Amino acid sequence: MQTRFSPEQLTDPAVAHSETIIRKCVHCGFCTATCPTFALLGDELDSPRGRIYLIKTMLEEDQPATADVVKHVDRCLSCLSCMTTCPSSVNYMHLVDHARAHIEKTYRRSWDDRALRRLLAAILPYPTRFRQAMRLSVLGRPFAGLFRRGKAARIGAMLDLAPTTMPAQHKVPDHVPATGPRRGRVALLSGCVQSVLAPDINAAATRLLSRAGYDVVQAKGEGCCGALVHHMGWEDDAQRSARANVDAWWREIEGDGLDAIVITASGCGTTIKDYGHMLSGDPAYAEKAATVSARAKDVSEVLADADLGQPERGSTARVAYHSACSMQHGQRIRSEPKTLLAGAGFEVRDIPEGHLCCGSAGVYNILQPEIADRLKTRKIENIDKTGADLIATGNIGCITQIATGSERPIVHTVELLDWAYGGPPPRALKGRDDLLAAAVAPQADRAAVAVQ
Repeated sequence: MQTRFSPEQLTDPAVAHSETIIRKCVHCGFCTATCPTFALLGDELDSPRGRIYLIKTMLEEDQPATADVVKHVDRCLSCLSCMTTCPSSVNYMHLVDHARAHIEKTYRRSWDDRALRRLLAAILPYPTRFRQAMRLSVLGRPFAGLFRRGKAARIGAMLDLAPTTMPAQHKVPDHVPATGPRRGRVALLSGCVQSVLAPDINAAATRLLSRAGYDVVQAKGEGCCGALVHHMGWEDDAQRSARANVDAWWREIEGDGLDAIVITASGCGTTIKDYGHMLSGDPAYAEKAATVSARAKDVSEVLADADLGQPERGSTARVAYHSACSMQHGQRIRSEPKTLLAGAGFEVRDIPEGHLCCGSAGVYNILQPEIADRLKTRKIENIDKTGADLIATGNIGCITQIATGSERPIVHTVELLDWAYGGPPPRALKGRDDLLAAAVAPQADRAAVAVQ
């Protein structure tokens, strides 16, 4: 795609990077075939190619964002399915992130939009605040039906996503030693939203990593990865979070060392693996951020390369594996979770249209509830086609989104693996003896299980 940026404009590193990305686009339109919003809305401007045109014009003309540009960029889920499809390796992720930053600097949103975004950014990244907000939302959830139309639909969406009950809180110890033959030392991201809604996920991951031979530590000073504000276009806030985490993990790297930074929420993983780019313009952090990004691993990547031994339990449950967009498109991790589940004795089933987003996408299901709800309905219909008994995925956002509409229980992949290797049953499956038969899986049966 031809560009017309001036030499002066290209002195800005962000503009120069965006120009390089835009020039790679060859107008082929392959991205439209896999874009969720284009699949639903059929509008070229709601496809990656259409948005690239809008962003190109906005940046070339160095003009404030218009309401029309904001509408179509806001509708983008940042699912990155287009990057998987693109034959020209267009880095749409970095381009749309730059566009969002430009929008926030040049466009004044309505007061209610600004207020909601600030509210989300002030609560979700902070576990204590988020926990208090969730306790209040449990009381308000029965009244979600009163907020279904117009701008009030966002309030309804937040209440719909609130849990009916809050799980018991328990802190993962700061250090858990390896129980198997020692392989190394890893830091486990504690996270923000997940630590409140599903603390059992990191507890399960810790047991599995310890079994696999890793000392598991919690880095002091580590906090929210910054993904939420990053995708809102608030660069300074996102970089502040990134620097704090880099500092926390760097102290561990320089201390007793870290073989990996393990992440159980794939949305966080995609962002942390991009810290090297986010902080590339900061001389004090560029090298350290690149090192942190290189050591960031999804928990499935680490476990797939380890020896967990033989499963201690077996199940005849059929598991529909939902690959989060941030997992399959953002991190390009596709086979490891399914291979781990199959190795633990589960019958794994792929979901039709598995490349399409479920509509979670961070806080997209709050900011764009109508589109998100349509995507959720489509995802659940496709899950139903698998005939599976339950759903496994690697992202807390997807778990929360799909659970509000599916009759099938949905759990994190590591919760199922942990149960198979001797851990407690996932909270979502307690009392479901029909799904989790607590018997030792015969070796012959395990060998016969294969990923469909």
